[in-house]
Amino acid sequence: MIMNTDISWLIGGPQGSGVESAANIFSRACASMGYQIFGKREFYSNIKGEHSYFMVRVSDKIIHSNVDGITMMVAFDAETIFRHYSEVIEDGIIIYDSEIVQTKVDEVHTIDSQYKTRLEKKLKPMPTVQDALDYAQKNGVRLCPISFKNVLSTLADETNNPRLKAMIRMYNVLGVSFSLGILRISPQTLLDSIDTIFSKKKTIADLNKHAATFSYNFANAKFPDFKFSLKSTNKIPDTILVQGYQGTALGKMACGCRVQPYYPITPASDESVFLESNEIINVKENRPGSTLVIQTEDEISAIGMTIGSALTGARSATCTSGPGFSLMSEALGWAGINEVPIVVTLYQRSGPSTGLPTRHGQDDLMSAIYAGHGEFPRIVYASGDVEESFYDTTQCFNYSEQYQLPVIHMMDKFLASSVVTCKKFDMNKIKIHRGKLLDNLSPNTNYKRFAFTDDNISPRSRIGLENGIFWNTGDESDESGHITEDPELRIKMMDKRQSKLDYVLKTMPDQEQAVSFGIEQICVISWGSPKGPILDAIQLLSEEKIKIGFIQVKLLHPFPKDYLGFLLKDVKIIIDIEANHGGQLGELLKQNMQKKPDYYILKYTGRTMTSTEIYQSIKNIVENKANHRQVLTHGA
Repeated sequence: MIMNTDISWLIGGPQGSGVESAANIFSRACASMGYQIFGKREFYSNIKGEHSYFMVRVSDKIIHSNVDGITMMVAFDAETIFRHYSEVIEDGIIIYDSEIVQTKVDEVHTIDSQYKTRLEKKLKPMPTVQDALDYAQKNGVRLCPISFKNVLSTLADETNNPRLKAMIRMYNVLGVSFSLGILRISPQTLLDSIDTIFSKKKTIADLNKHAATFSYNFANAKFPDFKFSLKSTNKIPDTILVQGYQGTALGKMACGCRVQPYYPITPASDESVFLESNEIINVKENRPGSTLVIQTEDEISAIGMTIGSALTGARSATCTSGPGFSLMSEALGWAGINEVPIVVTLYQRSGPSTGLPTRHGQDDLMSAIYAGHGEFPRIVYASGDVEESFYDTTQCFNYSEQYQLPVIHMMDKFLASSVVTCKKFDMNKIKIHRGKLLDNLSPNTNYKRFAFTDDNISPRSRIGLENGIFWNTGDESDESGHITEDPELRIKMMDKRQSKLDYVLKTMPDQEQAVSFGIEQICVISWGSPKGPILDAIQLLSEEKIKIGFIQVKLLHPFPKDYLGFLLKDVKIIIDIEANHGGQLGELLKQNMQKKPDYYILKYTGRTMTSTEIYQSIKNIVENKANHRQVLTHGA
């Protein structure tokens, strides 16, 4: 019998201790051996100190999500033990600093009183790290105590570098190296991964490689009989390891986005920083793509500059998160009434207000659809994974120019901070459609920017085009752009703009509006990042002969009621799965199709969904054990 390899590795420590660097080393090492990777980062909104962790799932089969259980955990500090000790599976292992075992929960000042109370109920009053470790050990978990301090001291003596004794930031490399030694991964794979991570810092790379070699050999010798191991496997051709936000950033480069103003905000900033760091890229036929990235004084300025750039004919975008998007709403209306093609990449996080600023959510769907006063057309479009986000980004720019309206591209924190293996992005699939953008106009042309046409899409001039003079205002205007309050003209101009929504539904291919992964009597409907855990959960259910359908809605506004009506016509039970409190997609279903989901599976803790949670929730529905509304809670 061939056993699949599927392990989950978690590394945790104080924010700023190198958790993300460690996870990147681990992920790269495993990916280079041919394994599929799905990783997620969780962290608090402070700069340093609070609990941060990174969970990486490693499998020799295609995966789309994380699961609940942890196979191997590396703990730099006491809080990581207290937060995650009960998640480690039977036969799993905890690698921890032996110096912290007597730490009491009251000594960990970053643990809130609510969690402390729950911890004491499960363990005992005033528990220590050792109490949590004992609990795990009784449940079949193997313990691996290592004195990180002594390891650094030994390294300092070996390298004649006494400064090493105090370099606790190197705990991250030590933790990864212990892990890979226990998992018996080729040591060269580890060293190559470190070289890649620290490619521009040779001295630091060499120091880390020395530490890694020592730690790897130590763990390999001391813990040789761990149940799980990772040996090279057949790598799926043309796969790459990418961080979530890189999908949209690379998509913007490839499709010719030339200007991106932005104001820093979590998690959207990562995309703009990446764009700025890689502003020139060679795409198809060696055509250079160059993007001007501008950090503005606020979000109002960012969208204003985006609109101004678009008026020159440049493909222009901005990216933000919920609070920033709220500030953009007035200017979004200006773009709407003036039919300016812009793209706003909206990385959702948990609100309202500042909410959970570093956590996941899908709270902003209704905000995106209704942002701004008055009525004006916009497209709201959602990607479900990193690979999709690359190609969808191109499509969002095409839509904005073909239909001459703002496009809001819905992403979220889960996707932004995930590290995944996916198919290498194919530049040959990138098609650029600029709609009715004019290259030239003849003299004496009576050009009208908002001319009435059969499809209500007007020929578009740009600032500086000879004979293509046009006027823009925030007021209602006539075909030339001159202000008017004539009631009949007002009707015609409103009808012209709003009719674009019908035109979108008529002309956008069905498969770009929604994606069917099979229709069954019980069918899941969802949007955005739950796609991955839903697919994995459905696969688990299929292994138990339970058939579940799944429709991923990508076009959320205008709502594709006709196509969805066709897909859902024979469905008996609809399950709405999304990461918000109100089931916002379910509300759109009711508003537009008079169909009400039979069940809701929702999560709004700020933590991401796992396939394990969704699998169990759907199974409860199948077995008639579920409430109408199930709220998921997994995650520290």
